[in-house]
Amino acid sequence: MRGENDAGRKRMIRTDADVLEALEALSEQDHRLAPVLRTAGTVPLRRSRSGLEGLIAIVVAQQVSKASADAIFSRLSSSVDLTRAEAILAADEAVFRTAGLSRPKHETVRAIAEAIAAGKVDLPRCEAATAEAAIAELVAVRGIGPWTAECYLLFCAGHRDVFPCGDLALQAAVGHALGHETRPTARQLGDIALAWQPHRSVAARLFWAYYSAIHRREIVPAAEAKTPGAKQVSRQKTEPAPPGQRRRSAKPLS
Repeated sequence: MRGENDAGRKRMIRTDADVLEALEALSEQDHRLAPVLRTAGTVPLRRSRSGLEGLIAIVVAQQVSKASADAIFSRLSSSVDLTRAEAILAADEAVFRTAGLSRPKHETVRAIAEAIAAGKVDLPRCEAATAEAAIAELVAVRGIGPWTAECYLLFCAGHRDVFPCGDLALQAAVGHALGHETRPTARQLGDIALAWQPHRSVAARLFWAYYSAIHRREIVPAAEAKTPGAKQVSRQKTEPAPPGQRRRSAKPLS
């Protein structure tokens, strides 16, 4: 049991020191990353709240700016205890509307709360599980796609070895950094990222930072999720947040 717990801790990215340790390991195992590291500069930790409210925050932030997401989440959390599935299920629909949450997002939030209340989803279990098992558990909930699950594992749970291959900015950044003529597909990116195991979560942070440095702006990682109409968004002069899915072609790196 102790060995399993130690292995679990080794999977976690909790601090800036964890990021630096993983970056050192990545630079040793793949020398192609040296210029990426120089260009990217500081690679941020980007930790977010964990648990139910952390997952809800990811859903809230999809398709809106960080400022709007923060405002909606603040209004909602002041009216509903977002740490308790029962409180979410007991809240009147008008509370969510008043907070500014769209109907599809409200349905997703309710579906998450229902799954947790029924024991179908256990977030502490997801945080301790392998990425594959955790993603499978989360995407079984209506409204949660692979990207939402990956965001939760990366930024809320601190999983060490998650790489969102469907993220358009990551595809563009990796393709540019490694000299590809065209942006890699999600499948191709998944194959490329195998070289960065077991530090793929920090490799993703590295390439987001690289993309931001190339464009001189901070970006919100984004990819298509189950929520209808999900799109990619890039935001200038804001802190990047884990969620936020406005889908469009990532700006070419040139």
